[in-house]
Amino acid sequence: MNSSAEWKKQLPMAATYTRIGLTPFIVATFYFKATWMGWVAAALFIVASITDWLDGYWARKFGAESVMGKFMDPIADKLLVLGALIMLLDVGRVDPLMVLIFLSRDIYIGGLRSVAAANNVIIAAKPFGKVKTALQMVAIPLLLINTSPFGLPALEIGYWALWVSVFLSLGSAVQYSLGYFKGRSAT
Repeated sequence: MNSSAEWKKQLPMAATYTRIGLTPFIVATFYFKATWMGWVAAALFIVASITDWLDGYWARKFGAESVMGKFMDPIADKLLVLGALIMLLDVGRVDPLMVLIFLSRDIYIGGLRSVAAANNVIIAAKPFGKVKTALQMVAIPLLLINTSPFGLPALEIGYWALWVSVFLSLGSAVQYSLGYFKGRSAT
């Protein structure tokens, strides 16, 4: 295998680790009180969100899908989203119930995936989960900027979009559960 092909196979994990690495910088922006730091946080969050798409794209394109990638990708997503949500909770831009539901769902799905892996059951990503993630990737930057650009009610749009993603999150937990039980009965 030539070095060019090997380098390309490293791109998906590099994108995943970039997402993980950007999370502390997003969190750090909350320790600065300048309004423009919200824009910095939003920009970093958007870049990190793009790496979520890139890791899957590169993994498929370069035939670099791996067990490590399948486990680390959702972990990187959770670190990014929950890191931002916890900081937004601290400044009062999201409700504690939102964060509790997201955190509970993520712990539940993580446990379910572990049990599924132990039982050799594969649970594919579900539509509600994908839409939930996409909605979070739009809502959270709107909440991070904490201003109304061009007169748009960014905070309100972000807040209600995040509530929609809460309900999609619950729906995806049901989908994952059904996927597990269906996969379990097939083995």
